[in-house]
Amino acid sequence: MSDRTDFFVIKALEDGVNVIGLTRGSDTRFHHSEKLDKNEVMIAQFTEHTSAVKVRGKAKIQTSHGEMTNE
Repeated sequence: MSDRTDFFVIKALEDGVNVIGLTRGSDTRFHHSEKLDKNEVMIAQFTEHTSAVKVRGKAKIQTSHGEMTNE
């Protein structure tokens, strides 16, 4: 993994948006979960333990690759 880790931003567009971190390795598992209410913002990054993030609910997601809305 490089020294520079990109951050990403998730803004909840409704109450109860779930942000779930998934582990690295041969067995991908949930390891962390956050619940965001409308207009709450979470700033996160991938780490040596987190290889993917799942977002459930309406949210705006901004990364270095662009911006998208999960509806």
